[in-house]
Amino acid sequence: MRITERKIDEIVVLNLVGRLTVNDGVDLLRETVTSVVRQGHPKVVLNLAHVPYIDSPALGELVHSLMTARSARGSVKLVGVNGRVVNLLTIMKLTAEFDTYDTEQEALASYLATA
Repeated sequence: MRITERKIDEIVVLNLVGRLTVNDGVDLLRETVTSVVRQGHPKVVLNLAHVPYIDSPALGELVHSLMTARSARGSVKLVGVNGRVVNLLTIMKLTAEFDTYDTEQEALASYLATA
């Protein structure tokens, strides 16, 4: 798992590449989101377009990331969500918790619309 970070105004876009599993990426995602929020950037976009697989513990980490951002009056928005992630979100009844978008531009625009 690799994560690259970009700042667009007050929003941080995290591009994830690789499998997101309990053994590969969960700790890195937690550290990265926690660091970004502590630096004063609670508006986060997670680009999952290049994440071919996610397991249940990793889904739990997405929820933790959301709670971390919300505790700082922010949010986590998901982009490029594949079928497996959609299925997991649906099964776990989390579709109402996460805002998902097809493109990064849509996710960024949603932050501007709620500003």
